[in-house]
Amino acid sequence: MNYALTVLALGVRGIVFGSVLVASTQPVLAAGDAVLGAKVFSAECAECHSVKEGKNKKGPTLFATLGRKAATQPGFEYSDELRRTGWTWSQEALRSYLSQPTKKANPGSKMKYEGLSDSKELEDLISYLGTCK
Repeated sequence: MNYALTVLALGVRGIVFGSVLVASTQPVLAAGDAVLGAKVFSAECAECHSVKEGKNKKGPTLFATLGRKAATQPGFEYSDELRRTGWTWSQEALRSYLSQPTKKANPGSKMKYEGLSDSKELEDLISYLGTCK
């Protein structure tokens, strides 16, 4: 009887450990507030970008950006430098790109942006962009 309980207990610990292990390998999701992110978008991005499908401005639309390969929005002429990156706009890629000046993130890019240094606002913005689809 003790052997059976020991095996059961070990099995339960293995399941719990397995769950923790699986959970820790999942991608980190933006922990921001999409409602606040809309305000950040208005202040930081809206002058040059829209979030409406097919509506490019000075910069390309950011509609359905997450998961899209960089420099592929139809109807927008991207810099050669951005086309050559091969990037896909994941949360991590956006976090890296938007947190620093574009001249550092992608030298030669057409985009002129000094970066968003407030990490909370950056997470809010990424959360908001994730809803624009």
